[in-house]
Amino acid sequence: MKELVEYIVKNLVIDENSVKVTEEEENGTTIIHVFVAEDDMGRVIGKAGKVASSIRSIVNSISSRQHKRVVVKIGE
Repeated sequence: MKELVEYIVKNLVIDENSVKVTEEEENGTTIIHVFVAEDDMGRVIGKAGKVASSIRSIVNSISSRQHKRVVVKIGE
């Protein structure tokens, strides 16, 4: 799942080298943290959070098929 999020984010931003995606397990939930350059933050979040919401929807759709819980946190 981490690779999918990293692929999507790298294709959205200008500075691909600044993209950092980490993954951790907490209470049976996988948490994916996404870090990007400050200038690219708007591209990843999108207007009114629509891009971030779309990324989360894709991840939720795939993870629910695998009976897993995955949360995507951007810039935290």
